[in-house]
Amino acid sequence: MTAPPKRPSDQAGFFWKTKALEEMSDAEWESLCDGCARCCLEKLEDEDTGRIYFTHVACRLLDAGLCACKDYPNRSDKVSDCVRLTPENVRTLNWLPPSCAYRLVAEGRDLYWWHPLVSGDPNTVHEAGVSVRGRVQGTEEEIAVADLEDHIVQWPAQLPKRARLKKRPKP
Repeated sequence: MTAPPKRPSDQAGFFWKTKALEEMSDAEWESLCDGCARCCLEKLEDEDTGRIYFTHVACRLLDAGLCACKDYPNRSDKVSDCVRLTPENVRTLNWLPPSCAYRLVAEGRDLYWWHPLVSGDPNTVHEAGVSVRGRVQGTEEEIAVADLEDHIVQWPAQLPKRARLKKRPKP
């Protein structure tokens, strides 16, 4: 049995389609981040099944309005369990959201219309409903680890309907 042919990509000439993750410059690597901040949400793992559960509780360094780290260069020093994404680990991390550009590129898939590299606008990630903006209910400093089970939500592991569209919807 042969594999189905790959769908043509309208992103074929862009660096994320022409370079392996390991070949990207630091600037190219950083630009893959869409600014959704879903990876900055606290997650729980079921020890028996390995299933990951997202919460609407953010890392203490996340500015939930900007969807950005308050101290990005020093995040690993300040938050011991902050995971720095690398070409090696994005292929194995089971908690990256389905919309994550690092995951998509690692899988050889196109970026969505709302990704800033495609749209040219960093606000389209919010417009598409992908970011955590307006959805964070507290930080890890405000909500005890023992209470995280009470804050499990489904939306970070799902892609909003308007984000799945092929093109930016008309206003």
